[in-house]
Amino acid sequence: MMESRNEAQDFVGCDLCQQPVSFFCRRCGVNLCDPCVPIHLRVKSKNGHDIVDYISKDDDDTCHCDSHPQNDCFAYCKTCDAPICTLCVSIKHKSHEMSELSDKIEELLNVIAKENDRLQSSKPELETNLDQTTKMLSSISLYYKQRKDEVTARGEEWHKQIEKTVRKLHQELDDMQKKHEAVLQKQKKEFEEMVGKVDEMNGKTVKLKKSKNVKEMQTFVPVIQNQKIINEFSQYSFPSFHECKIDQNYLQTYFGYVEKMQEKKTSLLEDEFKERELPGRRILEVPTVTSVIDTGFPAKEANKNRLYDMVVTVDNKVWMGGESTELKLFDLQGHLHHTVRITCTGVYICMYNKQVVYSDTLKKAVRMISDTDTVVTMFTTGDWIPLGVTSTASGDLLICLRKDDQSKVVRYSSTGTVLQEIQYDWQCLPLYKKTNYITENVNGDIIVTDWGKKAVIAVDRLGIFRYSYSGKDSEFFACSVVTDSVGHVIVTGGVAGKKISMLDRDGRFLRYIIPEGGIDRPRGVCILGDGEMLVGETLTGIVKRIKYLEK
Repeated sequence: MMESRNEAQDFVGCDLCQQPVSFFCRRCGVNLCDPCVPIHLRVKSKNGHDIVDYISKDDDDTCHCDSHPQNDCFAYCKTCDAPICTLCVSIKHKSHEMSELSDKIEELLNVIAKENDRLQSSKPELETNLDQTTKMLSSISLYYKQRKDEVTARGEEWHKQIEKTVRKLHQELDDMQKKHEAVLQKQKKEFEEMVGKVDEMNGKTVKLKKSKNVKEMQTFVPVIQNQKIINEFSQYSFPSFHECKIDQNYLQTYFGYVEKMQEKKTSLLEDEFKERELPGRRILEVPTVTSVIDTGFPAKEANKNRLYDMVVTVDNKVWMGGESTELKLFDLQGHLHHTVRITCTGVYICMYNKQVVYSDTLKKAVRMISDTDTVVTMFTTGDWIPLGVTSTASGDLLICLRKDDQSKVVRYSSTGTVLQEIQYDWQCLPLYKKTNYITENVNGDIIVTDWGKKAVIAVDRLGIFRYSYSGKDSEFFACSVVTDSVGHVIVTGGVAGKKISMLDRDGRFLRYIIPEGGIDRPRGVCILGDGEMLVGETLTGIVKRIKYLEK
C-alpha cells in the first residue's frame, strides 16, 4: 500500500490528457505525452515552442531574449546590463555599448567560481562545527546528568552537615541533661537534709512542751536558734531550641547555583580579523635579529636551564624570570635597570595593572611586586599548584593549575574569587594533561601549552574546546605561547628546539619563524609590537629581539 502511494505521488502526467509525460515545452512550461506533441505545436505562441525530453527539461543552457523569447541571445548590452538578440541590436540597442556574450559569461563564471571557492573553503569549518554540535547533542544527556549529580552530591554534603549538626546538638543536650540531673540530685539531697533537720527540731519542741526540765530547754534554745534555713537556692530552667529562620537567598548563596546556558556569536564564514591585518605588512621570509640581551641568569644544575619567562611593561621595558629568586628589569638595549627578590624561581610571570605578577609554585600562591618592591600575596590556590599566568582584557587573571595528574585553567578576580573553571570538554573528558604556559588571544580564546600532550590547546572564552595543534612533526614540543595584535599564535619550543611556530587564530599552521643565525631552545616569548618579538633561549639565557613583519 505504501509503495502504491509513493508511486502515485511520483507520477507526472501530460497537462493535456494525463497520460505519462515524455516531453516538455520550455517556452510554455507544459508537460506533454507523445501523441500530444503535434497538437501542442499547432497552438500559436508569440514565444514559439521548444520541445525537449522531459528528463532534460531543467538542462536548458540557452539564453532566450526577454524582448523576443523566440530568439536566442548572442550579445550583451553593457548600457542596459542585459543579454540581447540580433533583433534587439538593430532596434532598441543600436547605439548602446555592447560586448560578446561569451565575454560576459566568462566574467560571471569567474565571479561564481570565486564565490563558490569562498563557500567551499568554509565547508571544513562547517563540517567541524557540525561534528562538534553532533557530539554535543549525543552527550548532552550525560552532561546534564553529571551536573544533576553534582547538585545531588552537594545536597548530600549538606545533609551530612545537617546530620552532623543534629548529632552535635543531641550530644550537647545529653551532656546538659546529665549536668542538670546532677545539680538537681544535689539540690534534692540538701532539701531532704534540711527537711530532716526541721522535723528533728519540731520533734524536740513537741517533746519539750510536755517537759518541766528547764535545763534541757535552756540547752535547746541556742541549738534551735542557730539552725539556719536556706535563704536562697538555684532554680534551673530547661533548655530550649531556637530555630533560625531559613532564608532562601542565604541557602542559594551558600549551596550553589546553576550558571545559565550562554549564547556567544562566533564568526564563521568571514574572518573578523582580516581587516585588522596591517596593509603591506608581510611576514619576512628570513626574520632578522636586531639585538640581543644577556640576562645573566645562572644555569640549573639538573638541566642547565637559565631563562624561563618574560613580559613587556607599558614603557617598553622587559621583566625577565630565570633560574634564581630574582626578577630582572631590562630595557630593549640590554641595560639592567632593576632587580627584585622573590620567593621562588621566576618561571611564570605576567603584567597585571602595571605590576609584575608571578606564580609561587612552592607556596601555592599568586604574588605581586608592589611599587616599593614588596612581595604582596594576592591569593592562594589551595591544594593546586599555580603555573602559567596571564592577565585578560576583562581585567581578570587566567592561571594554569595542577594537582597530581589533574590540570585545569581557572579565571580569578584580583582578590582570588574563582570566576570560571575550565577542565573538561563536552564529553566530560579532561581537556588537559599537564598545562604550563597560558595566554588570551584577541578573540577571547584561552590558549595553553600542554607539556603532557605536547600540544597547544585552545578553548573559547566560555571554556568550549576550539582546537588543538600538535605540530607538523613528531619532534614538535609546545613550550610557551603568546599572541600578537591580529590574533597570530606564536608557539616556542618548536621542532627539536630550533623553530618557532606561527598559527592563525583558528589553530591552522602558517609557517615557521627561524631568524637568521637560528634559535636554540626558545622558551619565554613576548610581543613588542611593530612586528617584533622577544624570544629567550632557555639554555644560553640570551634574549633575541626578532623582527618578523615587514615595515
